[in-house]
Amino acid sequence: MRNSRLTLAIFIALILGIFVGWAFPDFAVKTHVLAEIFLRMVKMIIAPLLFATLVVGIAGHADVKSLGRLGVKTLVYFEVVTTFALIIGLGFANIFKPGEGMVDVVSRNIALGDIVNNMTASTSHSSFGEMLLGLFPTSIVQAMSEGNLLQIVVFSIFFALAICAVGKKAQPVLDLLNAVSKIMFKFTEYVMMFAPIGIFGAIAYTVGTNGIDILMNYGKIIFALYTALIVFVIAVLLIACKIVKISFRGLIKAIQEPALLTFTTASSEAALPKAMSIMENFGVPKSIVGFVMPTGYTFNLDGSTLYLAMAVLFSTQLVGINLTIEQQFVIMFALMLTSKGVAGVPRASLIVLAGTLTSFNYPILGVAILLGIDQILDMGRTTVNLIGNCVATVVIARWENVFDYNKMNSFLKMKNIKVNTLSKTNSDVSFQDDFSI
Repeated sequence: MRNSRLTLAIFIALILGIFVGWAFPDFAVKTHVLAEIFLRMVKMIIAPLLFATLVVGIAGHADVKSLGRLGVKTLVYFEVVTTFALIIGLGFANIFKPGEGMVDVVSRNIALGDIVNNMTASTSHSSFGEMLLGLFPTSIVQAMSEGNLLQIVVFSIFFALAICAVGKKAQPVLDLLNAVSKIMFKFTEYVMMFAPIGIFGAIAYTVGTNGIDILMNYGKIIFALYTALIVFVIAVLLIACKIVKISFRGLIKAIQEPALLTFTTASSEAALPKAMSIMENFGVPKSIVGFVMPTGYTFNLDGSTLYLAMAVLFSTQLVGINLTIEQQFVIMFALMLTSKGVAGVPRASLIVLAGTLTSFNYPILGVAILLGIDQILDMGRTTVNLIGNCVATVVIARWENVFDYNKMNSFLKMKNIKVNTLSKTNSDVSFQDDFSI
């Protein structure tokens, strides 16, 4: 209910901001300070939030080692799918070029640009080698103060691995960071309560400065993202289900309730328990659902990762930076790291986008521009996150040859979902028979 109220407030702020920007442009241009305040609040939570959640996420999944084969298979699948998501995101950003038509917006958004006065249009990571060097901080305090997301991620990974190696003696530190993580989640929740105000300021200023025609540019971004998300679902998730001989149509119909809840609230938290319960009834063993789904919301954010790839290129196109193929692959590699750890946080992609751009010394003006429509973008990408993790549980269950087809058929029949049901048993079907790895 709280998420629904916030969603409603955001849409009201969006509509009100458009109206104020159109009807009272002189007043609207003064509202940029509201957007700036919100963006600063978002930036201030990046370092402690990422460090605490990533360390707890990795060290808290120390059972991956004991799970052995299941843990390795799960992480391999996550990285393969994440790579496809990044490639599709970058591809559609190059095809649609959503930021190129907004040159006038950049020249007029001087006030919003004040938040990046100290940034330049050049990048400090122009090659893969330079990016590798830039991954390692000389001081974690400096990395946190500068908001260098890549360096924070690398330090967090080593810190988490050290906690796992020390074992029980490091438990107090892990408990402390777990408490910090929960505090930062609540901190972030408070910050996101100001989202309607920030969105009102951003959209009112943008419309007031550039005119109502700017909505056409926003429409281009929304269309490009949703088209890319649909292509990803069809080209990757549907094919993954086909490979493991699971009805994708039946799966989508089965999870339509939590998917709709995720779409309307732009939050996966409310829908996760229901989705996990459905996947157990769908034929996936409880042990696999209990491991893959929570782990997926740390390491397998298909929709958010795709969006981040597109948003980074949008932000560079916006300020006239034309990235080479090599630079785009460098960013893709970086996003494989920076997109981990903050999945349960509202506006997580906005936080990661700001941190990634900062790490590469790209202006974050694109964050300010996207802020006005982030709720609309978040609805699509979060829903794909949920669908992607549901598909992941099915794929891993089939890979382990423990998927229960009879249970799936019974569940679909009970829900009156008509598909071409299968009568195969675990002994009849082997994942390795479908293709060898």
